[in-house]
Amino acid sequence: MLNKFLPVACVLVFTLLVSCSEKEAPADLIIRGGTIYTVEEGTPSVEAVAVSGDKIVYAGDLAGIKKFEGENTKTIDLQGKTMTPGFIEGHGHFMGLGYNELQLDLMNVTSYEELVQKVNEAIAKAQPGQWIVGRGWHQDKWTTKPEKMIKGFPTHQLLSSISPNNPVFLRHASGHAGFANAKAMQLAGVNQLSVEKLGKDLGEGGEIILDELGNPTGLFNERAQGLIGQHIPENSEETQSQALELAMAASLRNGITSFHDAGVSRENIELFKKFKNEGKLNTRLYVMLTGFDSELIYEWLRKGPEIDSANLLTIRSIKLNCDGALGSRGAWLLEPYTDRQDFSGMPTLSMDTVMKISREGLTYGFQVCSHAIGDRANKEILDRYEVAFKEKPAIKDHRYRIEHAQHVHPADIPRFGALGVIPAMQAVHMSSDRPWAIDRLGEKRIKEGAYMWQSLLKSGAIIVNGTDVPVEPINPIASFFASVTRQTLKGEPEGGYEPEEKMTRAQALKSYTLDAAYGAFEEKIKGSIAPGKLADFTVFTKDLMTVPDQELLTTEVAMTILGGQVLYERK
Repeated sequence: MLNKFLPVACVLVFTLLVSCSEKEAPADLIIRGGTIYTVEEGTPSVEAVAVSGDKIVYAGDLAGIKKFEGENTKTIDLQGKTMTPGFIEGHGHFMGLGYNELQLDLMNVTSYEELVQKVNEAIAKAQPGQWIVGRGWHQDKWTTKPEKMIKGFPTHQLLSSISPNNPVFLRHASGHAGFANAKAMQLAGVNQLSVEKLGKDLGEGGEIILDELGNPTGLFNERAQGLIGQHIPENSEETQSQALELAMAASLRNGITSFHDAGVSRENIELFKKFKNEGKLNTRLYVMLTGFDSELIYEWLRKGPEIDSANLLTIRSIKLNCDGALGSRGAWLLEPYTDRQDFSGMPTLSMDTVMKISREGLTYGFQVCSHAIGDRANKEILDRYEVAFKEKPAIKDHRYRIEHAQHVHPADIPRFGALGVIPAMQAVHMSSDRPWAIDRLGEKRIKEGAYMWQSLLKSGAIIVNGTDVPVEPINPIASFFASVTRQTLKGEPEGGYEPEEKMTRAQALKSYTLDAAYGAFEEKIKGSIAPGKLADFTVFTKDLMTVPDQELLTTEVAMTILGGQVLYERK
């Protein structure tokens, strides 16, 4: 009788063994119930994701997720929302983001009078002699302009009249110019008699704008800002920590899980390390050493890159500031500005220095990231990168970058793909700047060489997207919208500026995820949703890939997940 049931028993045992072998270790987290875009070529979307620790262990269909379910597995039901890989801010200023929330925010002022009123309100709360510092104004975005402007900028008299006892310094939205009142200029020793000497002391790359009588107007362009900035008291350790905490909170609110910090000081690196060691760093930082501190650069070249095994703080690149911005007319052009025929912008760094650092970056394993907005700056940097690459042909994977690449001569566009140089571009700049940038460059240069996303992609280049925060708000949805519509945030013009240069939605998503990860040598650990990668995700209230254009800007970040932990959830 026993023999009769043996075959059946064996089948049951075999089935049980197979079933046990198919059962995976329970995941810590399962996410399902919405649209999940992976940015993986073979499987662009999945139904569910499983996470163990800080890594993805499964991305696939609902049937396959069952074997990861366990008694203690937490489940997130997306309830129809859309999840993507964690968004990566490809070029911003992390501490600037934090300080922007502490200082006077002038991003939305619409006139000089409104700017002065904001300063007046700040003075009412300040002590006599206390510095009033702010950022974000942009004269080309004002709806009304002052009667008197010199070289396209206001003069200080109205500002000085309401602030006789408080020095004031207000940085332009671009960060490439600053506006000072009479008190600030007095403290800095800037007057009609000192301007010539101070101008010589600046060397290359700075300008103090003067009126018709030779008096300073209050506008300090590029490196001239340092004449005022050196007199502003340094921030306390407490203020620095507060700014860092505000920057992390703002990143998480906006779905940013990783941040390429474009130009970091020695002091800020120490602060980042302190927060990391205390377990308080909750945004992944990819640090570019500031080129303004040559001692810092050479110190790091000697000791080599620092690639964090915890994937929170990696230091392996150098930021060189090589020209200014279009807004301040500091971008270095091949031909004069259309609206200032006596001026073509300026380099803010010697091209010999760019050549030297480009060579040494290859020698010591550092990526070089050069700020270039004007077409001449882009050409000069590409020329020097190309020389360095030819001298060291064995080094193939350098991933040198040009930050902004905003205006490129048509002949230089194919060179990005051919040389493997990454254009780190901020699409939202097109949205904000295009309406007035045509005055700077004229129609021909705008149409042939400005914000050339699709042309650069067709050259084989990989574009890294971002916002350049605090130049623009960190909100990635605005930059995504600009990428795919080429419109202002008011939805103008219909069809977009130079619509042939739009990104597809797939290209725009990739520029904020996998391609941004590539720009930091991190595409194998982040940037897409695949087993083995970090469990960094951004959840949106609407489907970025399918909603009508006009609905993109009403999309919000619903949740931000870093390493499998929900660090932000929209109330």
